[in-house]
Amino acid sequence: MAFELYDHQKKAIDNMKNGCILCGGVGSGKSLTALAYYFFKEGNGTLDWDGSYIPMTDPKDLYIITTARKRDDLEWERELGQFLLSTHHELNFYDNQVIVDSWNNIEKYKNIRDAFFIFDEQRVVGKGSWVKAFLEITKMNHWILLSATPGDTWQDYIPVFIANGFYKNRTEFNREHVVFSRFVKFPKIDRYLNTGRLIRLRNSILVEMDFNRSTVSHHEDVFVEYDVDKYKEVVKTRWNPFKNEPISNVSQFCYIQRKIVNMDESRQAALLELAEKHPRVIVFYNFDYELEILRNLYYGDDVKIAEWNGHKHQPIPDAKKWMYLVQYNSGAEGWNCIKTDTIVFYSQNYSYKIMHQSAGRIDRLNTPYKDLYYYHLKSHANMDLAISRTLKEKKSFNEAKYVNW
Repeated sequence: MAFELYDHQKKAIDNMKNGCILCGGVGSGKSLTALAYYFFKEGNGTLDWDGSYIPMTDPKDLYIITTARKRDDLEWERELGQFLLSTHHELNFYDNQVIVDSWNNIEKYKNIRDAFFIFDEQRVVGKGSWVKAFLEITKMNHWILLSATPGDTWQDYIPVFIANGFYKNRTEFNREHVVFSRFVKFPKIDRYLNTGRLIRLRNSILVEMDFNRSTVSHHEDVFVEYDVDKYKEVVKTRWNPFKNEPISNVSQFCYIQRKIVNMDESRQAALLELAEKHPRVIVFYNFDYELEILRNLYYGDDVKIAEWNGHKHQPIPDAKKWMYLVQYNSGAEGWNCIKTDTIVFYSQNYSYKIMHQSAGRIDRLNTPYKDLYYYHLKSHANMDLAISRTLKEKKSFNEAKYVNW
C-alpha cells in the first residue's frame, strides 16, 4: 500500500491531538491528513514516508460526520481505501466499524462510546441540536474537527472550547468574556473581555496546515450593463415593478435591485462569450430566476448542461464541453472538480466565506492545471459595487447597513 503525503500534511499530523481543529484552506488535503492522523495516532499503525504499510492494532470504530454531498459522492470512501478501510464490512481490512454520515444525522450517534470521530466542515456553531449532539459525542470519544474557516467570532469557538473542557457551558464563557449591549431588544455583544486567554486557548487547539499552492489564480472582473432608469426608479419610489406593489422591507428592496441588475441581457452575453473561450465551466448563481436564465441560454449543441441546487443533484457531465450550474448555498463546499480550470460567478454572494469556498472547488492539490480562471460578472450599479467592496475586505455584506430604510 503506497500513497504520498505532502510536507504540510506530515507537519500537521505531528502537531495534531484529540480535540484539535485541523485548519487548512480548500483543497489542502484535510481529509487524507485526518485519516492519516487516525491511522498513526489512534490506531498505532505504521506507514513509513516511503509508503510501507504496517496495519493498525485494534483500531477504534471510525465515524465521519460530513456534508450530505460528500457522503453521497463517496469522497471519503476513496480516501479510506488508501488505508485499507471501508464502510463495507466485507471490504474493510479491519474488524472495526466505519461509518460516513451527514450532519443531518449527527443525533443518531450521540450515545456512541470509545470511538473516533472526524467532524468534517465546521457546523458546530450556535446552540442547536447539532451542537448538543456534538457535545454529547465529544464527552465519550476522541475526535478532531476539520475546517477551512474555523470561526469568524469568538462565539463560533464556544462549542469547541466546551468540548475541550475549557468551559463548563456557554453561560460560564459569557460570564468570563462577554459584555452585552444595554437597552436593546435582543442580546447583542458589545465587546469581549480577556481576549488574551481566548487567543491562547484557540492557538492550543488550532492546527494550521499551510502549504504553497502550485496553482496561480487569475481573478477578473467582467463589467456588464444594467437598466439604469429602472434601477433608479426603484431606489427613488421603493416600488416593486415585478409585482406592481410597494416594497415592504429592506430585504425585498435589495432583492429587487439585484434582480434588475442580474437579469440584464448583457450579463448573459458575457457568460456566453466566456463559454466560447472555456469548454468546461462551473457557474455559481444565487437565485432561482438566475437558474431559469442559465437553463435557457443556448451554449451549443455539443455542450452538456448539469445542475447542483436544492432541487437537482446531478454529477458533473462526462463530456468535452459542459456547463455546471451550481447554487451557492447548495454547492459552495463539500465537493471538488479537477476537470476544469474555470469558474464564472454569475452574481455575487453576500458571504466572503461562501465566495472563498466556491473558488476552492477547482483549486485542489491534485488539479492538473497550473492556471485557474475566475470571472466575476458585475455591474456599476451601487448595489453590485457595495457588495464588491465588502467582499474585497473579506467581510460579509449586510443589507441593513447598506440601506437607510
